[in-house]
Amino acid sequence: MEAHVVQKHKRCTLERIEKFLSPIYFVEANLKGRLYRDSAPLLELRHHCSADRISYEEATGRDFKETHVGHAFGKTWTTHWFKIRCRIPDDWKGEEVRLRWDSGSEAMIWIDGEPVQGLNGGDGQARHDFILSKKSAGGEKQAKIKKTSPLIIKRLFSFILYIEMAACGMFGAGCGSMIAPPDGDRLFTLSKADIVVFDRECYNLIIDLSIMHDLAKELPESDPSSWESLYLANEIINQCNPFDRQTFSRCRQMAREFFSRTRENSSRFTVVAVGNCHIDCAWLWPYGETIRKCARSWSSALRLMDDYPDFVFVASQAQQFEWVKLNYPSLYQKIVSKSSAGKFVPVGGTWIEMDGNLPSGESFIRQFLVGQRFFREEFGKYCSEFWLPDTFGYSGQLPQIMRKAGIRNFLTQKLSWNLTNKFPHSTFMWEGIDGSSCLVHFPPADTYGSDASVHDIIKSQTNMKDLGRSSHSLLLYGYGDGGGGPNEDMLERLERLKSVAGCPNVELSTVDSFFEGIEKRNERRNLVDWVGELYLELHRGTYTTQAQTKLANRRGEILLHDVEMFATIGSLLKGFAYPRSELLRVWKLLLLNQFHDVLPGSSIGKVYADAMAYYEDVQTTGTKILNEACASLFDTVVGPPDISGLLIVNTLPWERQEIVALPRCVEGRSPAAKRRRSSLSSKWQSQVATEDESILVAVSVPSLGYAKNARLSCLKKVDDASLSIDEKNGFFILSNGILKATIDSGGRLVSCVLLATNRDAVSPGTYCNQFVLFDDIPLYWDAWDVMEYHLETRAEAAGGMTEAMDRGPLRVSVQTRIPLSERSHIVQTVYLDAGSPSIKFQTKESEKFWDVLSDIVLVLLLQVDWHESHKFLKVEFPLDVRSTQATYEIQMGHLQRPTHYNTSWDQARFEVCAHKWADLSEHGFGVALLNDCKYGYSTHKNVMRLSLLRSSKSPDSEADMGEHVFTYSLMPHEGDLQSAGVIREAYSLNFPLRCFSVTDAEDGSQSYFRMSEPGIVLETIKQAEERPNCVVVRLYEAFGGQRKGELWSFFEIESAWRSDLLEDDLEPLLVQDGRHSVELVLKPFEIVTILLDLGNERN
Repeated sequence: MEAHVVQKHKRCTLERIEKFLSPIYFVEANLKGRLYRDSAPLLELRHHCSADRISYEEATGRDFKETHVGHAFGKTWTTHWFKIRCRIPDDWKGEEVRLRWDSGSEAMIWIDGEPVQGLNGGDGQARHDFILSKKSAGGEKQAKIKKTSPLIIKRLFSFILYIEMAACGMFGAGCGSMIAPPDGDRLFTLSKADIVVFDRECYNLIIDLSIMHDLAKELPESDPSSWESLYLANEIINQCNPFDRQTFSRCRQMAREFFSRTRENSSRFTVVAVGNCHIDCAWLWPYGETIRKCARSWSSALRLMDDYPDFVFVASQAQQFEWVKLNYPSLYQKIVSKSSAGKFVPVGGTWIEMDGNLPSGESFIRQFLVGQRFFREEFGKYCSEFWLPDTFGYSGQLPQIMRKAGIRNFLTQKLSWNLTNKFPHSTFMWEGIDGSSCLVHFPPADTYGSDASVHDIIKSQTNMKDLGRSSHSLLLYGYGDGGGGPNEDMLERLERLKSVAGCPNVELSTVDSFFEGIEKRNERRNLVDWVGELYLELHRGTYTTQAQTKLANRRGEILLHDVEMFATIGSLLKGFAYPRSELLRVWKLLLLNQFHDVLPGSSIGKVYADAMAYYEDVQTTGTKILNEACASLFDTVVGPPDISGLLIVNTLPWERQEIVALPRCVEGRSPAAKRRRSSLSSKWQSQVATEDESILVAVSVPSLGYAKNARLSCLKKVDDASLSIDEKNGFFILSNGILKATIDSGGRLVSCVLLATNRDAVSPGTYCNQFVLFDDIPLYWDAWDVMEYHLETRAEAAGGMTEAMDRGPLRVSVQTRIPLSERSHIVQTVYLDAGSPSIKFQTKESEKFWDVLSDIVLVLLLQVDWHESHKFLKVEFPLDVRSTQATYEIQMGHLQRPTHYNTSWDQARFEVCAHKWADLSEHGFGVALLNDCKYGYSTHKNVMRLSLLRSSKSPDSEADMGEHVFTYSLMPHEGDLQSAGVIREAYSLNFPLRCFSVTDAEDGSQSYFRMSEPGIVLETIKQAEERPNCVVVRLYEAFGGQRKGELWSFFEIESAWRSDLLEDDLEPLLVQDGRHSVELVLKPFEIVTILLDLGNERN
């Protein structure tokens, strides 16, 4: 009788295949239900709970108690160790036997002290089993084996296993949703713990059918391969009896013929598949858990390499390699071995996958310097590609930094998340603000965590935006974010899909070979250029969320800048022992906290507790080193600075004349101190601050140097008549001969006149320094996103109460108290200093106090006491300036962005990132808005806003709640921002003059380094990494035009070289001016690293 032929209904047939493979439906009758043919209980299952993460050695020495399947373990973040004994039944001879485990959480299998494989519980990114024997002898009995290698255990078929379970899921323990704050009381139930027979033939058939299903579903109906896959899968189901294993081999042969037959019609397009495992250094879990995630994920990848010879795995982030090296030394040695074989490939070149917007330029450089040096020392070479797939936008200065750090190529995919505009390229050339360019690839599957599905492989071709220019794309497969990495299913799929009709060719290889292929095929010449930043049209709230973290980051960057500078000078002049290892240690902490879910503010509260502890370490260690270096250099003493013996250090490369505050309580009341002050009274200009009685002193300090005692006094006397404060009809008028500012009773700036031009910066009929609140409810990503519609909810803060404070001769000020709501308020001091070109908006100052390890520490009380929910606080400045472009500082340079919404690309930039300043200028006049710790700006038409605080509730329900300190200033200016000194003023706002006490009464001052050209900023001075005779001086062109200048050194220069950022590739420079200077020419926004040999070898 002829077989009945049914006209296929595609949707019905696809669902038939799905149900035949389902782990949920009809498992008693389908193929999935036969994957594990038999099971046996464990002989022993014992448990130990620890509140902390403890080592294998510590855990196995603890007491274990009997437990059972079905028991729940917790609470969240606790650690649970299980001891397992098992025996393979006699009748399982010749079978593949696996341990099956599902605790609904993450876990690690240990054998005789060795971490061997991770386990991921629950659904989705699951890895539930572990191979005990690929071909069992049957009847293996449990034997107690101590200090025996895994190889011997395998040969004897005796099994003693330990499982380290973390009481958290792959994505933490969010209460109700993934990004919700963690449920601290969550329990994890052990639902499976047994040994099973794994049916390899059944498994292979499942993979075959799943691929045929996906081909039928994903290929267009016009493609014959779609229908052929559908019909064949349907026929295999007809032929397959899940309860008759003999039918499996016949069905598998049908599948093999299908996959081999289609190889003849291969595509010309190739997808290069690269295994990876994106592991966030912290996110919905703390740093400590990430260390274990690395071990779980990487050990699993190593096991797969034994069975899949074509499998190549890449991993980024030198920090994670160091974690594994320190905590899992035997696992690390295996990684090094596989790396030598080209199987486990380090990529990225940075210490961590940092945020792409917020770190300073020097921080970016250190990410590469520290990361690349680690990879070279541990694996013998630098990375050639920058790997940053998941950060929230990319600075326009990154191409130059990459290229000068030995990086030629860049990989990311995050711009596929753009909410408004689709990025137009997949493979292209990215040109930075200085003209440097690198080759970039965005994997067209739009993910770094592909499951190697047919869908992703086809999308890797169909979504390739540069077809015709390039014939290859990358596919990054392996579960990520929380770790996991590739699994057996993915590798089996890739093997079958290497050359299937209707699909692109698939090739397993490395990222490096992918980029090299573009060069070899001469495709680079066809690629288009993208110039400037890569702006992500999403996650703009990360410029503002977790303000305390951003403040601590900025202060840490500044402190390490100062520490390195004077530790270096101390080593040159006084033989101070340069603390290289300690500086590297704290730099690593600062760099770690710049991870792309920490510094942006998108992690759980537990992460920020860790981060703030690291920042405290940076501050304590850095301040101690700075004090020790200055004590070596200047014989400074611990204690408060006093005008009877005062030394001030300037760490910026230009002379500074400023007002500094000395604390009242330690000014010095001894008769000798009084006599000293009396003798200096004709040279000092001082003022007692109204609020805290601190002593304000006008000082002058040379470039990158110091001034002591009377030499500090400003040579240019401050005219008493030029600084004034008047109160008229409820308005306060502050003037210093440069600016004249009028402030109303609510603390708003009514007028700000630049006296040299009689030009008012404030737009007529408006108020600057206006605090505004917006509703801040995003679509989903709470800590990450601020949506454009928030601008429709603008509400002005209520008026405050203002009173006059300081009245000269060095400073005039007013203080305002502003209620924001019943829960939140602002206390703000607005002040104008003698000789200052900007008006500053600062916190109320408290009494100063002293830390025995520190120089002067200015302690500022709260500016904002903030207790809101889903509100966004900004301050706005409507300016009397018209320009279609605003200028924003980025890392070691600046760029322009539109102030209009002409196109969707313009409109999408309603919130942007900047560093210390932004400027709105027309020809001849402009206004700059400077800050000391903020990063979110927006400028639309003539209104410039600075973003101050958000109040998101996920994943940290307490994000930004409490007291905050920050300062910003407004600087009207003539001409352009470059000639007006905006850049210098912003540096001075951020880098404090550091004050010390000295015992000697001698006057003195000295500059150690300076630049002749104001458009070239000397950014960094430090000791060279590998040349003990050399000092590194890093500079950049800041104005945006070619500059020629002379770098002058107090120290005699024996030799000088221009180098890359890794301090390699030396190019000799001519030393001039009696061996004290070097002439330099810098292109626009160029970063230059100079190595100076300044004499004898130092510590």
